[in-house]
Amino acid sequence: MKNLLGIKPPGIVQLHDKRLTRREIALSVARLDEVHPLISGNKFYKLTYYLSKALKSPSPEIISFGGAYSNHLHALAFTAQALGIKSTGIIRGEKPTHLSPTLQDCAYYGMNLQFLSRNEYRLQQNKLLQIQDSYENPIIIPEGGFGEMGMQGAALMYDDIRGNEYTHIICACGTGTSIAGLLQNADSSQVITGISVLKGYPNLKRDILSLVPGKTGENLQIFHEFHFGGYAKYNADLHLFMNEWYRRFEIPSDFVYTGKLFFALDHLLEHGFFPRGSRIICIHSGGLQGNRSLNPGSLIF
Repeated sequence: MKNLLGIKPPGIVQLHDKRLTRREIALSVARLDEVHPLISGNKFYKLTYYLSKALKSPSPEIISFGGAYSNHLHALAFTAQALGIKSTGIIRGEKPTHLSPTLQDCAYYGMNLQFLSRNEYRLQQNKLLQIQDSYENPIIIPEGGFGEMGMQGAALMYDDIRGNEYTHIICACGTGTSIAGLLQNADSSQVITGISVLKGYPNLKRDILSLVPGKTGENLQIFHEFHFGGYAKYNADLHLFMNEWYRRFEIPSDFVYTGKLFFALDHLLEHGFFPRGSRIICIHSGGLQGNRSLNPGSLIF
């Protein structure tokens, strides 16, 4: 599937600063944002098994869910078109007068967009089978790829980032599907850390563990205090940090996921969270297309 879509292996970049040297910490970033110009980050991994199942159908069709700036739907729309799969996106919120750049792309790539009020959307998310009645044997992908197939796909990241070489793996999480995949393949001695970008999701760890039976979660930790007000929320401090991070390491980030991830990582390093001698891999999960919604000039990259 990777060869069909031109997906490249992620590059691994080692970062250097005085704090790392002082504590003998090796910190690397897995540049999943560079694996493909449109299917960037962890999205391809989470979609892999859903797409494989769809391609076995004589008339493949996929339905999935997301908001106006969904990286998941953006990647799915392009990938489905490239593989000859019909796609439908169920969009959270009433149809706006002007589509977001993300949804404009989705429509351009042939995705059928259907809009639901937030209340209707919440009900449909809880009753996915209701939607199947309107379609002919579609593959339904929950929001963000959440589910066993999404987790199994995300688990493929572990080998691609050479996960066994690190004591700590850290990434941003929304639904927690990627964290679940990493947890499945990680050794019990490795610490898996998720930076939640959602506000008010106290059951995130429970939902992650529901995807990986047999894992106790003793080596899983979730931080909930770096969401900057909630999903896709931001302020001037976050933008300042994202620009400063780019000046220091030439790594761009997005305000929904990876900006908050790097902010949290920087905070944890500053406060001595990681033990001396730690070997850390931080996963850049892409999503840079979402920055198009920001005012011009907000970011320097």
